[in-house]
Amino acid sequence: MIIKSAEFVCSNTQVSKLPPPSLPEYAFIGRSNVGKSSLINMLTGKKGLAKTSQTPGKTQLINHFQINNNWFLVDLPGYGFARVSKTSAEKWGKFIRQYLSKRENLQCVMVLVDSRLEPQKIDLQFIDSLGELGLPFVIVFTKSDKQSKGKTAQNVQLFKNELLKTWEEVPQLFVTSAEDKSGREELLEFIDSVNQSFNLDDIQIKSTEDTDL
Repeated sequence: MIIKSAEFVCSNTQVSKLPPPSLPEYAFIGRSNVGKSSLINMLTGKKGLAKTSQTPGKTQLINHFQINNNWFLVDLPGYGFARVSKTSAEKWGKFIRQYLSKRENLQCVMVLVDSRLEPQKIDLQFIDSLGELGLPFVIVFTKSDKQSKGKTAQNVQLFKNELLKTWEEVPQLFVTSAEDKSGREELLEFIDSVNQSFNLDDIQIKSTEDTDL
């Protein structure tokens, strides 16, 4: 996939005010310091599209970006040890869950995991919550340039081993670096392949069914 355009659309915390679910959508989320904004900027080839910061937890809204005028990239608030109040964290958790459970056109959740770390409980718990919601997801390991390929492979295998303790199979995995752009082509090709099967009629049918319940 060639990225020809990447434009900011809106930021908010209310699912009812999100753009119409007329395009396939991909949500990016991970621990507060996982390098999400840098990865988004690398994928889109547009430096500064997503705001990066040395302070974890800077993203506090659901941020929508329209890519190539035919799909949405969504930057969600990070989870973890961001320096925010417990009340704020609970509020974020609530609207993130509402978004994940109610967004009809959400095709896949991109769960970002720091490749430098051994499996973290908070990441595994979030992945389990996606399973409870029945949402499709892939795991995107970040910051692979910060260590040897051998160490990255070791941590990826450890993560897979942990998942297999509770999951029948491991979801698709991607190893990326915002610095050297590794994994960019593979991730964009994955998104492109999912886009090909997106059917707006299916979304409209689902919306009607939800209304009838």
